[in-house]
Amino acid sequence: MKNQNRVVLITGAAQGIGEAIAYQFASLGDIVVLNDFFNFYKMKNVEENIKNRYGTNYKSFKANISDEADVYEMVNMIIAEYGKIDVLVNNAAIVKDMDLQKRDGGEFRETINNNLTGTYIITKKVSESMLENKKGRIINIVSTNGIDCINPESIDYDASKAGIISLTKNFAKYLAPYITVNAVAPGWVNTEMNKQLPDDFLQSEQERIYLRRFAEPEEIANLVYFLASDEAGYINAETIKIDGGM
Repeated sequence: MKNQNRVVLITGAAQGIGEAIAYQFASLGDIVVLNDFFNFYKMKNVEENIKNRYGTNYKSFKANISDEADVYEMVNMIIAEYGKIDVLVNNAAIVKDMDLQKRDGGEFRETINNNLTGTYIITKKVSESMLENKKGRIINIVSTNGIDCINPESIDYDASKAGIISLTKNFAKYLAPYITVNAVAPGWVNTEMNKQLPDDFLQSEQERIYLRRFAEPEEIANLVYFLASDEAGYINAETIKIDGGM
């Protein structure tokens, strides 16, 4: 499934799942463009690691995906440099768990604006170029939180991910037949953010999973890469859970 010379834009690429996705595409010959906003210096480390591992110096951009001006400038610069964007991976997201009664409207709107509105803005902009080329793959990273995991302490995050699942279906219909749009919905993943949770809570969650472990970020990246490949060309408007069974 090696596809060389594709231009792949990955948002939220500084760490965790986004970082693993970046390494996966770069290792198989794609031109990787990294984006992050809140973790810019970590993103530069990922860029340097890719250069050291694969001998290629790819671009990285600090851009806020919820800011249309930022997004338009970034996308225009990428197209000016490479002439196209073949694959967009919408991974950027924020999460701030807290008691529902303690969360105010501003905090709720911040999560929705970044996760949901940001995904809409960048998908709309990138898809304009894809439509011109009559080719493209868009993969949205959502979560089982947006499907069947009810967590009132993350009500804003859950709503944003459910909203992105709806965006996935709508964009898939609008961009057909040239561009496929799918979503990947991980369950628990071994990331630095999750490792900060209490050990007894993590243990109880692992026991609920059929495979009795959390996913590794690379396992999510494998599925994302497959959905971007020619072999997945007839998969469209789908949300695929990858949670080890729960």
